[in-house]
Amino acid sequence: MDIIAIGEPLLEFSAVGHAALDSADEFTTGFGGDTSNFLVAAARSGARAGYVTRIGADPFGDRFLRLWHDEGIETTHVIRAEGERTGVYFISRDPARSVFTYYRADSAASRLTPADIPESAVAGARALHVSGITQAISLSACDAVFHAMTVAKASGTLVSYDPNYRPQLWALERARAVVARSIELSDVAFPNIEEGRVLTGVEDPLEVLDWYASHGPRTVVLKMGAEGALLWHEGTRTEVKPHPCNPVDSTGAGDAFDGAFMASLVGGATPAEAARHAAIAGALTTQGHGAVGPIPTRATILAAA
Repeated sequence: MDIIAIGEPLLEFSAVGHAALDSADEFTTGFGGDTSNFLVAAARSGARAGYVTRIGADPFGDRFLRLWHDEGIETTHVIRAEGERTGVYFISRDPARSVFTYYRADSAASRLTPADIPESAVAGARALHVSGITQAISLSACDAVFHAMTVAKASGTLVSYDPNYRPQLWALERARAVVARSIELSDVAFPNIEEGRVLTGVEDPLEVLDWYASHGPRTVVLKMGAEGALLWHEGTRTEVKPHPCNPVDSTGAGDAFDGAFMASLVGGATPAEAARHAAIAGALTTQGHGAVGPIPTRATILAAA
């Protein structure tokens, strides 16, 4: 397997049009959850990918299994938990922003523990991807992530990490401590500029980049949305230009960036080449609604390059 990821999938209910949730009469369904989005992006960019998670033995869990099967994502280590629920979220949009309402407390994925980590699969993968969201949803899930990272480091498996800081999930001081330790265990880090400023306490993008680089990873990609990205790799900084696009929905764009980057990297690209591939993937993802539907394939990305 090229890439294995650990995390929480969430089914999406999106209000049709620009209706607020308190007045919406119709919803479309889709898929979310940062690590699930990541894996779809990685698979569409050509990586052999697999997921470690817990989902409810419910219709929403069935939907995800069909998605992952259709995308070619291995589900051997997906646990179906009887009596537990797959998490969901609702989203409403207007031209200026998207508003998310989550129903994920005590979800099946929040009950992940270190015992759920398939150590041989992590050790045998070329890369492991984890995120701060998984660490934030419960103490046991946080322990599971750290266990997987430790196994990966001991086995020579590349570790990629996205802080994906969500202030509603945990206190800032705990997040800062957990993220700092996670960066130390990572080979590739994917902060974005907003969370980078909050978690580091510095404002200048170069200082944010340097803070992450100083904590031990070989590669840091600071995602800056419409401004592109800054890449740091083994002491060298590179500016990654944004790919031109007409964005309508930024949901999942950062996850698509991460997945496309890692698929390209494990496929033999240099970090600079992987970052350019990822920048195109992230930009194209913003041109449609929802986290998963607009994620481009490798062929689409290459055609846009």
